[in-house]
Amino acid sequence: MKPKRIAAIVTEYRRWSHADVILRNLLDGYPGGGRPGMELVSLYTDQVPKNDMSRDLAKKHGFRLCATIAEALTLGGDKLEVDGVLSIGEHGKYPHNDKGQILYPRRRFFAEICAVFSRTGRSVPVFNDKHLAATWEDAHWMYEQARKLMVPLLAGSSIPVTWRKPDLTLPKGCELVGAVQVGYGPLEGYGFHALEGLQCMVERRRLPGNGTEQGVVAVTCHFGAAMWQRFDEFPWAKRLLEAIVPLVRYHAGGDIRQVSQRARDAAIFEIEYRDGLRAFVVMPNGWIYENEGGSFYFAGLRRGSADPDVCQFYLQQPDPFAHFAELTKAIDHLMQTTHPPYPVERTLLTTGILDAAMTSRYEKGQRQTTPHLRDIRYAASDWKHAQGPIPPAAGKKADR
Repeated sequence: MKPKRIAAIVTEYRRWSHADVILRNLLDGYPGGGRPGMELVSLYTDQVPKNDMSRDLAKKHGFRLCATIAEALTLGGDKLEVDGVLSIGEHGKYPHNDKGQILYPRRRFFAEICAVFSRTGRSVPVFNDKHLAATWEDAHWMYEQARKLMVPLLAGSSIPVTWRKPDLTLPKGCELVGAVQVGYGPLEGYGFHALEGLQCMVERRRLPGNGTEQGVVAVTCHFGAAMWQRFDEFPWAKRLLEAIVPLVRYHAGGDIRQVSQRARDAAIFEIEYRDGLRAFVVMPNGWIYENEGGSFYFAGLRRGSADPDVCQFYLQQPDPFAHFAELTKAIDHLMQTTHPPYPVERTLLTTGILDAAMTSRYEKGQRQTTPHLRDIRYAASDWKHAQGPIPPAAGKKADR
């Protein structure tokens, strides 16, 4: 079977950028052997930094460097000449808004991709890296445009598809008392990863109706002196945090609460779901440190269970960044079948939650009601996260 011909639309292509750690799997194959059924035939780079890799890689691998997004999809002709598109709007020098959100050109990328679809009368699958856009308005426009043009659309983080230590999948239809996700790093850029980790777990809970009512009715960002006040009102939340903390190998000395509430970039997102579930995303910057496996952890308490369910979402880093190979496998499934392996509505929801959290922080911790997120519906996916040995980082042995 011939590989699917892929156009990549990226903000920049340098070492360890998302363009690098995703597209390397198309160019050189997976770290553990084998390769996706995709061939990179064209590339558009929105910015070209001094440490750009794309020009040399084009000479080595023979893909076409394009001056416009339209050229990347049509190869300079009048027809759509690719079988799929990877839109990687992450990294590069872009402005921030007053809320601290980075205004990557993800909507612009998608608009120009869809313009080609409209003009040529044909749509192909599109993968959008990370959250759909910084703002709900842009994200919702992209989602509706994809529906209008019947674009098979996949988006999101590598967190839901990476390894879990210990291996954990919540049973479908379980009753959750509450959930806590711990993350680290920039509130928008890495807060999104934490939200995707949370959502891929809690979406499997028992839900009213036909089991698809995933919606959220309110979001609050707690920070500073008030960071832990709301969290500590729920005994189950404290219990879940206590289950996670022993798994965190690298952190500052001192109490997690006292240290983090003094950090300017630490916060807790409180999420109120339509069905009554409450969850917290804890970003205890100042206390938590990044390590070779990252620092994303989940804990949930099932009704009737004696102990919490807890795991680390393990990121294999640095090189070869094998968790991005797992994300590439999900992208490959989309391109081969034209069916997303998990619903884009998950990322539509996490995008909306993140935007509300950033708005709440900007408005000094005001609770944000989210009627626009209330009616988001989708069924939980059975797409399996990474299994088996973790490919070693360069110079290390495999982690089993």
